Amino acid sequence: MRNLTKYTLLVLVFSSIIGCEPEPIDENRLNFDYVSTDPESAEGILLNAYTGLVSQFSFSEAATDDAVSNQLTNNYKRMALGELNAQFNPASRWGNYERVFWANKFLQIIDADQIVWSRDEVADTLFNARLKGEALALRGLHHFYALQGHAGKSTSGELLGVPYFTEFIASDGNFDTPRLTFEETVEAIMKDFDDALELLPTDYNNDAGSIDAKYDGVDVGTYQRVNGSQYNLRISGRIVKALKARLALFAASPSFLDGQGYYELAAEYAGDILESIGGTSGLSPSGLEFYTSDNNIKNDDEMLWRGSLGGNSSAYEERMFPPSLNGKGEINPTQNFVDAFPMSDGTPIDVSTSDYDPQAPYENRDPRLEKLVVVNGKTSFGALINTGVGGKIDRLDSIAELSTTTGYYLKKLLRPDVVLASDGTKTGKGHASVYFRYTELFLILAEAANEIGGPDHLVNGISPREVISAIRNRAGITTDDYLASISTKEAMRELIRNERRIELSFEGHRFWDLRRWGVSLDQSVGGSFFDGNSYQDFSVENRNFPAHATYMPIPNSEILKFPALDQNSDW
Repeated sequence: MRNLTKYTLLVLVFSSIIGCEPEPIDENRLNFDYVSTDPESAEGILLNAYTGLVSQFSFSEAATDDAVSNQLTNNYKRMALGELNAQFNPASRWGNYERVFWANKFLQIIDADQIVWSRDEVADTLFNARLKGEALALRGLHHFYALQGHAGKSTSGELLGVPYFTEFIASDGNFDTPRLTFEETVEAIMKDFDDALELLPTDYNNDAGSIDAKYDGVDVGTYQRVNGSQYNLRISGRIVKALKARLALFAASPSFLDGQGYYELAAEYAGDILESIGGTSGLSPSGLEFYTSDNNIKNDDEMLWRGSLGGNSSAYEERMFPPSLNGKGEINPTQNFVDAFPMSDGTPIDVSTSDYDPQAPYENRDPRLEKLVVVNGKTSFGALINTGVGGKIDRLDSIAELSTTTGYYLKKLLRPDVVLASDGTKTGKGHASVYFRYTELFLILAEAANEIGGPDHLVNGISPREVISAIRNRAGITTDDYLASISTKEAMRELIRNERRIELSFEGHRFWDLRRWGVSLDQSVGGSFFDGNSYQDFSVENRNFPAHATYMPIPNSEILKFPALDQNSDW
């Protein structure tokens, strides 16, 4: 297929041109006059807008209650311990504006109508529509990333969004653009998504029976040439609908619009897609372990949108494996995170009816715990790992910036078939950036529907209780009296948030979820050590976020350059 890697050279050619018109250059090099008429070169500009997509490999959890980094220089660790300010913000999304201008440059080119995508007139029209739809969708998405990172309240208390750019601006142009209100920004993103939906196919496939009605009368072969499965990693109509659900849930959250009709929109958008796959019966059985094999990564039942499966690599495993397996043990799940896993019958460990034993803490627990976390005394990656007494280099704090600081190592996202041999040889495996999973969409529906009408509120025949039951049943929690006992919106809210914490763990969601829910980031995180006789809990880090960190700063350099920009309060 024509995937993103094909255009690496084009990306490199254009990577230094953003935001400016180049001076005349040598005829053997590409310029904008050339790319404005050459199809593949113009598409290369569009593909630059595909860079910077947020995947699950950020490990921003090191700034949350879910994890600690054992690397003293880790930026998220530094942020969590008090260094966050308008000059140092590892979670900044301001750089996504670069991709906005790539999308706008492509739209400028395509609107000039100088490119012939195909000598076949019908195919040419279809290519033009689809590529324009991709650009509009990507422009909306990168503005959403900026909104997620920098929305906040001004010194006057007004809830602000971000500047919204719909035109390409040359280097000598005026970038001094004020921020829209928060809701204006949300609606501008929604408009780009809606405009994209008019132009994009629901899915890229070669199944003649699944072609959208708007393409009635188009020759099947022509349709497949333009919108066939060779493009199935590009942004599609289905993906845009899912992004609308994500955006609406974000907007509806307590830190922002606190409802105002956006929960209804989130539920509607998510429900439409989930109904089309059969509701909870369409939940992928292997969705929890989507990263463990090539087959799972390619599993279309779970992957709503992902990047290409990369070549054999062991980079993430080298960072995260325990030191006895020749890794650096970089990200350490916390006791806070481990305590979020219920018992095998679904009962939280802090409920009086739970049979939780603090001296046998990993027995009779939710099976997801040992699938996602390396715990003391259990086999992980084919080896017995001890983090307590007798654990040697895997033991807690045995070797600085190598051994665990919490008593736990990370298992989530790592390929169990990667081998890091002691002689330095490595057996790598494929990894893929994942941008949207169906499990997230189910959780969006559950959260939104519960806020609308409680645990049993139906959206397209699906209720929050049904969603959580299906997810927990997939995990191995088959007898769940605790879920059955929940009767209030408030109790279901806490359960949904906890399920989201577990299911989407270490995929880059927790940091943003805590902020949109208005939950303090300034929490103490702990670990656990087995001293040979018993488990002892201890404090690892006392987080030091300012109270106003719910709303993150715009980079101070931008505030200094552009007077029209208002900084968020207290930054």
